[in-house]
Amino acid sequence: MSTTPTDDLQRVRAQAKWTRMSARKARLVLDHIRGRTVPEARTILTFTPRAAAREIEQVLRSAVANAEANHGLDGDSLLVEAAYADEGPTLKRWRARARGRVNRVRKRTCHVTLVLAELPEPAAPARRSRSRKQDRKEEGTTEEKPSAAKPKASTRRRKKEGAAA
Repeated sequence: MSTTPTDDLQRVRAQAKWTRMSARKARLVLDHIRGRTVPEARTILTFTPRAAAREIEQVLRSAVANAEANHGLDGDSLLVEAAYADEGPTLKRWRARARGRVNRVRKRTCHVTLVLAELPEPAAPARRSRSRKQDRKEEGTTEEKPSAAKPKASTRRRKKEGAAA
């Protein structure tokens, strides 16, 4: 969608508005996929038994399609950078109860938003000219580490010894 001056990563966004589920239920599923790659997120959503996972999977598919069609990105090399659900308008309905009374039924909605970004290129680690072991050999300070001390006896054994005495 846009690039920011601080980094060169391309971002793509997809949103589903007025989804008929509460934002709280959607957030439970969104927490699982935030920060994951698209293939990982697809797998997680496929095997998540919550109804919100089906709706979120559609939004993820839409975001990947937007990235491929509009920005020429590879869908499998994207990362779920942000995933959030905002509350939408609540439909207020009534349900008849005993003795001519009513209960309010709130049919909640939410707006689900996914932001995908390109995977950052892993920075090549700085190579050292020599290893620490070689440095020690040249200095003549190669000392072997003492072997680890034996672990303490278990508490069960101590209890038995204490009971026998």
